[in-house]
Amino acid sequence: MNRKNTGIPMTDKALLFINGVPPEILPALEAYFLIACTDGAFHYLKNKNFPLEKLGFISGDFDSHSGNDESIYQEKFIYTPDQDKTDFEKALEILLQRGATAVDVYGGSGGEMDHFLGNLTVAFKAKDALKITFFDEFGTYFFSPKNLLIENVKHCKISLYPFPFTENVTSIGLNWTLNKENLNLTSRIGTRNFAVEDQVKITFENGDLLVFHSHRPAAEL
Repeated sequence: MNRKNTGIPMTDKALLFINGVPPEILPALEAYFLIACTDGAFHYLKNKNFPLEKLGFISGDFDSHSGNDESIYQEKFIYTPDQDKTDFEKALEILLQRGATAVDVYGGSGGEMDHFLGNLTVAFKAKDALKITFFDEFGTYFFSPKNLLIENVKHCKISLYPFPFTENVTSIGLNWTLNKENLNLTSRIGTRNFAVEDQVKITFENGDLLVFHSHRPAAEL
């Protein structure tokens, strides 16, 4: 597809809504070349008066799907019945096939915690193919690259969570700094820190690291 001639933004970032807690505020849709949702998320988008015609596809096994008033969108439905994969995982596979390199995900947290943990596992498996960033009412979270710069976060809570270990972690701009230190799920994690500078830099050498940062200053949480 030649996006220069289609009016599609020159980006490879997609937007995906999945069946967790609905976002309080919808993101700016113009930033994405493709917008999609799983079948359960379709219902809360409809209730929030989301412009459903902007959806590129709705995927899932449709076990959460009911009613006939969506019939005008039937051509956008992609039936993915594989019970060995979650609807989130199957939606990511479709986005990857359609050219996405980054995905912003809404609805990944809240509700049943096994769903949340499952979503993290899916994102972990896909992290080498897709840059996945989750958004919820508190903040954002994502698997960090080995060299990370976060801007405009002064006073915001920053948590570092090894998945399951992260070696030689160094941080600049956090209240409790790390200097080539190791984090491990069973011994030491780095949660509930906060930024004392507007820029926070995090580097590590081995392992995987989940980074959570709040939208609001820590004192307001």
